Amino acid sequence: MATSAPARDEFGNTGYEIFVGALSVLSLVNIALLLAVEDAALNNVIRTIDILLSIVFLIDFSVRLHRAPSRADYFLRRYGWADLLASLPFPELKILRLFRLVRVLRLLRRNGGRRIVRSLIRDRAGSALLSLLFVAVIVLQFGSLAMIRIESRSPDANIKTASDALWYVIATMSTVGYGDVYPVTNGGRELGTLIIVIGVGIFGTLTGYLANLFLAPRTEPAAEPTPDAARRRLEELQELVVRQQAALAELDVALRQAG
Repeated sequence: MATSAPARDEFGNTGYEIFVGALSVLSLVNIALLLAVEDAALNNVIRTIDILLSIVFLIDFSVRLHRAPSRADYFLRRYGWADLLASLPFPELKILRLFRLVRVLRLLRRNGGRRIVRSLIRDRAGSALLSLLFVAVIVLQFGSLAMIRIESRSPDANIKTASDALWYVIATMSTVGYGDVYPVTNGGRELGTLIIVIGVGIFGTLTGYLANLFLAPRTEPAAEPTPDAARRRLEELQELVVRQQAALAELDVALRQAG
């Protein structure tokens, strides 16, 4: 019991934990991509996404440190120092993000599959929002990588650098479409169409979530009964049972006399 309590306190929202775990997997995949890919523009896209992930991981470390029952225990014994170092955008420290993934998997395993499913169903809106945010990061990275690869085959391409690709995907996902950069190949246009469709779904869901967050009526959680209140309620129910038994006895006597 003593060892599981801190884990439950450290464990946050289930959807959030899965979101952080998925970003950890993506960051480890990016480490392999940086070693395998030799194109400078593609590497710049991956490094830009890694900076974004580093910011998210740093915020996650701050949240966990604040939520931990014992900050010293979290930092020293539960590898909080590894979370902090892994949040820094230095190539030598990125492998430490494996500790973050292991921790998320351990926390999910301790809570059990049924509890995880119930938590995701109970917080459907939040879980869907985090899922779409992860999809947005995936589309931003791999959409930019694919767009550079496809457009680089055309001499008339105007999407040539990591900045061009990232800007195009962001503008397209947000359905703004400034038109300053655009694909000129058929493959690039097909990819752009897919990004538009995904972007409409992401921002449509985000709009609905924010509307529900600000406009839905707030419900106060039911207060847990105190021992005195529960005792009084039990006495009232017992008294009611006694009265009902007396009334039934009187009715039984009346029926026998009438018969």
